[in-house]
Amino acid sequence: MVAVSSTMQALGSLAHDFSLPDVRRDNTLISLADYLNKPLLLMFICNHCPYVVHIAQKMTELGNEAQSKGFGVVAISANDSVAYPQDGPEPMVDFAKQHGFEFPYLFDETQSVAKEYAAACTPDFFVYDRGHRLRYRGQMDSSRPGNALIVDGADLNSAINDVLHSGFANEEQVPSIGCNIKWRSGNEPDYF
Repeated sequence: MVAVSSTMQALGSLAHDFSLPDVRRDNTLISLADYLNKPLLLMFICNHCPYVVHIAQKMTELGNEAQSKGFGVVAISANDSVAYPQDGPEPMVDFAKQHGFEFPYLFDETQSVAKEYAAACTPDFFVYDRGHRLRYRGQMDSSRPGNALIVDGADLNSAINDVLHSGFANEEQVPSIGCNIKWRSGNEPDYF
């Protein structure tokens, strides 16, 4: 497994519009407009990445809790589901049920949303304030498969709470690390 770091987009940049099907709810389209005047947590994940599997339970807990506090929360899978069928819509439904997602799990089949956000790895986390300005991008915590650190969600949890209470997060942020997004051949982004 080759580790890739998140691209660490500029803080303060605006969220990009999206409209993607929620595999958990009969492919109901979910868009950025559904979260007007709400802080937003976007998580680029996939079903098979060992980095995602390693943090899945805590990530779900943080996402469900953030949503209960008024955040918009969405997980997005953008992996090439032809080359990686385990990341296709049906396995996404199973993954969401297995882990107890209470938030949408969106399928970015064209990979255009992942490119707009310059998502690079799974997992890749983005926290936006109520005006949808980027306040956090980085790791959930310092735990990785094989490093023996406890999965506690400290970094992401702190960012969520900071944005909820003040609209800002600590600007000292550590990039997320994970598997690269599995781009379709010829669809690779130019930000690598």
